[in-house]
Amino acid sequence: MKVLFVIGTRPEAIKLAPVILECQKKKGIQALVCSTGQHKELLDSAFEQWSLIPDIELDVMQAGQGLNELLSKLLSQLDIVLSDAKPDCVVVQGDTSSCLAGALASFQRKIPVYHVEAGLRTNDKSAPFPEELNRQLVSRIAHVHFAPTEKNKQALLREGISDNDIVVTGNTVIDALMMCQKKMTPESNPEILKLQGIYEPKKKLLLVTGHRRENMGAGFLELIDALRELASNPSLQIIYPLHLNPAVREPMIQALGKTDGIFLIEALGYEAFVWLMSKAFLIISDSGGVQEEAPSLNKPVLLLREQTEREEAIEAGTVKLIGTFKEAIVHGVRELIEDEDAYIEMTQKPNPYGDGMAAKRIVDFLASVE
Repeated sequence: MKVLFVIGTRPEAIKLAPVILECQKKKGIQALVCSTGQHKELLDSAFEQWSLIPDIELDVMQAGQGLNELLSKLLSQLDIVLSDAKPDCVVVQGDTSSCLAGALASFQRKIPVYHVEAGLRTNDKSAPFPEELNRQLVSRIAHVHFAPTEKNKQALLREGISDNDIVVTGNTVIDALMMCQKKMTPESNPEILKLQGIYEPKKKLLLVTGHRRENMGAGFLELIDALRELASNPSLQIIYPLHLNPAVREPMIQALGKTDGIFLIEALGYEAFVWLMSKAFLIISDSGGVQEEAPSLNKPVLLLREQTEREEAIEAGTVKLIGTFKEAIVHGVRELIEDEDAYIEMTQKPNPYGDGMAAKRIVDFLASVE
């Protein structure tokens, strides 16, 4: 069986790497990797982390490109890939433009689509944008839906997806996290060595990430004001790895670049980011992956969103929705600093997203397909 993996962003690479590596061990499965280059700089470091070399590399990005132009390029270039590679099935992950294009181009050529991380929903097409609609569209196309949790499965069932077409697997990011922790070598990782020169163990580290389109503008301005106020506490250290998107990084650099107590750093490779998460007192983020990874590291997450498709973490108590208003961010941080019981309550919970065996379940299913 020839399986084509379509990957466009670093999260996709991180979450599909365990599946690809498992495929490489399975007799009878030939794994081909197509990198669309949607986030090329970050993507290359993710492939390097897992010693993966894409079989096919596309070049779809250009400065100032809109979503429609990106999607049209992806569709036309992936159509050529599908024509040449002739895969038996295509695996896509998550909710990116590359995911949607991979599914739609495959559908047009009558190639079965298998969707990893299926069934996540906010049911609000504007949040996250455009990811919510992307994943709903992929669910109409996919032949098989690999749902991370039972809640994700129930969401798909409510949309009329057959129970026979859904496999609950756990989230593959937990596989990736465990693999990364097992092979981590801080003493030989230049990014970690550099972080060790910044990190102050005697202070409580607030790790911050942000990249969502719906937070650009007013949301990030609120975050900036909150971080300024929090940085005035000498017992805290704030480290913020910046996203490559100029609309995200430039306002942060202009507003916070010279603020004492705040370290704006370049985006990190996965191993270095996992190391930094492990050192954090808490994490302030709008990231999906962080919501899934942090519980395994016993780190509370204050989520810079009004709603989330990852409700399991909210229900488990490992993630708290706080939105983007300055007052809510500052209050959320101070509460966890001052209330030890509240902090412990968020950190001593099992991870609801799996046991590190999701990739094996997915590949076992692929191997069973005739």
